[in-house]
Amino acid sequence: MRARLLLPVVATAAFAVAGSAAARSSDLRGAHPCPGASGYTCATLDVPLDHAHPGRGTLHLRVGMGDDVHAPHGVLLVLSGGPGQPGLPILHGFVSRALSAEEHGYRIVVFDQRGTGAGALDCKAMQHQMGSSDLTPPTAAAVRACARKLGARRQFFGTDDVVADMDDLRQALGVDKWSLDGISYGTYVGERYGLSHPSHVSKLVLDSVVPQVGEIDLGVAEFAAVRRVLGLVCGRGCVADLAAVVRRDHLGPQLFDALTFDSIADPTFRTFWNVPAALHAARHGNRKPLNRFLAAALQYQRWPASLLDQGLHASALCADWRYPWGTSAAPAAGRAAKLRAAVARIPAAKLYPFDRRTASGNGFIRQCLPWAPTVPTPLPHGKLRVPTLLVNGDHDLSTPLAWARRQLALTPHGKLVVVPGAGHSVQSRAVSDAGRRAVARFLLGP
Repeated sequence: MRARLLLPVVATAAFAVAGSAAARSSDLRGAHPCPGASGYTCATLDVPLDHAHPGRGTLHLRVGMGDDVHAPHGVLLVLSGGPGQPGLPILHGFVSRALSAEEHGYRIVVFDQRGTGAGALDCKAMQHQMGSSDLTPPTAAAVRACARKLGARRQFFGTDDVVADMDDLRQALGVDKWSLDGISYGTYVGERYGLSHPSHVSKLVLDSVVPQVGEIDLGVAEFAAVRRVLGLVCGRGCVADLAAVVRRDHLGPQLFDALTFDSIADPTFRTFWNVPAALHAARHGNRKPLNRFLAAALQYQRWPASLLDQGLHASALCADWRYPWGTSAAPAAGRAAKLRAAVARIPAAKLYPFDRRTASGNGFIRQCLPWAPTVPTPLPHGKLRVPTLLVNGDHDLSTPLAWARRQLALTPHGKLVVVPGAGHSVQSRAVSDAGRRAVARFLLGP
């Protein structure tokens, strides 16, 4: 899953009773016109830092709400991705690009998830090193400094906390049932909400799917996606060029990061940077085109915490997911040995065109390996038993198609739409309208 340009989860809600769409003023305060977003009102939702013990403190989440409180299909709640992206910026562009059909039928609502936007946790060293990427490896010192800064509060920024906030917002809006449409990490939020509150979910759209299982495979599925996608783009020779450069120059983590970024920015891998040509030249001794590609990808990731907060990213995913060393509660001292043993057990053929150095050295692993022991987020169990549409680009390296198929197997009432040639975030970024049309039919249909 990619953090840098991950666009949001979307939720739609039907009215519980006539007129119930009006927000309870006691829960949403400080209403005012949203700056730069005509037809939207902004307000603040106060939620407890710890939902189990509300007296521990309060977080103030910014909310943007469409003014059409009587929209025929109810409320459309857009949850931002990452984890770490704020929700309010979605009103500037995403709605008109991805939800143009749905905008006329729903009251659109967005909110800044805890730890994002104005409430970003802002660990400066780690933010500077990673920017908007979850694959650029940070230093252990930067990760430890972030954990120390956040202290015990870091346990309250998991996906389960976001789901609880989301249900507080649902109640504040006075609606009973949601239909969720998620993009990237937002799909994980949507799945977790659907598993926790199935009676409040009518429909669920998952775009660029992160499966609900919450387990790290050390890149095996993503490396297989690189083999498949580059094979489609430029053939086996291109994949062999990549493997040769990884083996000789030890560039696995950097190339994995840059190629995944390019599948978001340019799933053709040729328009902005001619990646096949750069790999071929590098294999034969000319690193200049490849170095320019790697430098450009890194530069495009220079995002501040206000746009994607890496402190929140670590707090959420290190506790949410399971790693070779176990949960986030595992003692730090034994983690590295367990990681080495797990990587050593992976057959080289499953890592190709990358290597063990890539499996153990990418940003996902290097952010959570030194993360201070923290109470883990409980994993969800069971199948997702709500009507669900899954949408994935077949050139997506950030959330590969195999992940969507894995989630489909856990979704009895699911249907998967694959968009050829599309990369990450089909609704907002794909050239083809096939995914957007499928989503509109699903959400606006019976």
